Amino acid sequence: MQSFKDSIIKLITETSTNLPPDVRAAMAQAVSEENPATSAGTALSVIATNIDMACDNEGAICQDTGMPTFEFRTPVGANQIIMGHEIREAISEATKRGKLRPNSVDSITGANSGDNLGPGTPVVHFHQWDNDNEIEVKLLLKGGGCENKNIQYSVPTELPHLGRAGRDLDGVRKCILHAVWQAQGQGCSAGAIGVCVGGDRTSGYQHAKEQLFRTLDDTNPDPRLAALEEYVMKASNTLNIGTMGFGGGVTLIGCKIGTLNRLPASFFVSVAYDCWAFRRLGVVLDASTGEIKRWLYRDERKTPDRMAAGEGFKLTGNEKRLVAPISEEQIRELNVGDVVMISGEMYTGRDAVHSYLMKHDSPADLQGSVLYHCGPVVMKDNGSYRITAAGPTTSIREEPYQGDIIKRFGVRAVMGKGGMGKRTLDAMKEAGAVYLNAIGGAAQYYARCIEQVLDVSLLEFGIPEAMWHLSVNNFPAIVTMDAHGNSLHADVEKASAVMLAKLSEPVF
Repeated sequence: MQSFKDSIIKLITETSTNLPPDVRAAMAQAVSEENPATSAGTALSVIATNIDMACDNEGAICQDTGMPTFEFRTPVGANQIIMGHEIREAISEATKRGKLRPNSVDSITGANSGDNLGPGTPVVHFHQWDNDNEIEVKLLLKGGGCENKNIQYSVPTELPHLGRAGRDLDGVRKCILHAVWQAQGQGCSAGAIGVCVGGDRTSGYQHAKEQLFRTLDDTNPDPRLAALEEYVMKASNTLNIGTMGFGGGVTLIGCKIGTLNRLPASFFVSVAYDCWAFRRLGVVLDASTGEIKRWLYRDERKTPDRMAAGEGFKLTGNEKRLVAPISEEQIRELNVGDVVMISGEMYTGRDAVHSYLMKHDSPADLQGSVLYHCGPVVMKDNGSYRITAAGPTTSIREEPYQGDIIKRFGVRAVMGKGGMGKRTLDAMKEAGAVYLNAIGGAAQYYARCIEQVLDVSLLEFGIPEAMWHLSVNNFPAIVTMDAHGNSLHADVEKASAVMLAKLSEPVF
């Protein structure tokens, strides 16, 4: 199969850069339903623009290209050892080309392999089928932010705001609703969920993720599950969590439920959460040559050639323009809901950087700075670095560190997605700092705002975890936590909990 590796590289590239029609249709519907004048509407506009840019530039839709998960169906007798070798070479090559971010990290040392290869990476599942002439390959790229919002319930259990969830369909209903609610904006809503009812702890999670290979507009062949899927979709979109957790009418774009038999003593409900950047494609290959015969998930349905009606953040003239380094006085003039446009210098810093700064001096002067929770996709051309994808990562992981770092180093703005907690909010109020919510997954949109890579520190942590020193121009974000003690994230979580409690009465 001389063309096998090239076909896999093409599949990886298309999956990373071009959303399938069913997801495009769902996001187009979300854009049409949300009020464009709201923060959620603005976020959807940025998302639509980003989808177009990724497709046009063949760039990663989201900088977190996730854990590549392949599902293969092969003829009896196909050499899976050789295929596995070719798959790994394709993953390495796609990483070199910038279609995948280096995401494979040694769990003991923290070292990044640099090529997305290592124990357990990528995930490849082989299955045999009776078709001797074709190989079916499906690929899911699911990022860490939404992976962190996966959740598994052992019922019966007591759920916040919903009460007891028992070992019946109504108990399953409550678990799924709670799973949607607990994700808030941290998993880059509007999202989709795959659910498994039953199995054991391992098979339940795997089967839940397998549901994400279904199209968003299919109908479950089990009428009981079809009814539950429809209910969850409608109910979830009454919670007013909205895109990015900003509040709004579109929280979920898909719910797919499967079942497995279970042990008498165990009843698990496993939920795999996926973000709006729902990257899932497939191909059918000629079994003798490895060439692509046809694509899966692509059909003749009518979806818009262009997702965006405008240019993302619609400028009104009321934006607050900030040039780093930023003064405390400027920060204390900002309020939740303000749109800011940042120019000047900015630093990236994720988990490894925050841990480092708790024990060491900063390799750069962070006084008055913007610290961006971002692990970019970076290419090196003629000795110079270039950022090709630069959306935000989930900020709540840095909650144990962020308040101390703000106060110690004089950081004036922290930027990421999904918000942070009370400890950080208190530090912002004391020191004079704000939290800026960038639009999760909008990696191409934000990369265009980066004019130059000025320097890089701590590169030994790997490309995603290094501290990148950037020059940016008109980099837009929304103030969601201010220096007066206000937090949009806390407000939306509290209000959506009230809506969730209204759904506690039995339905099934």
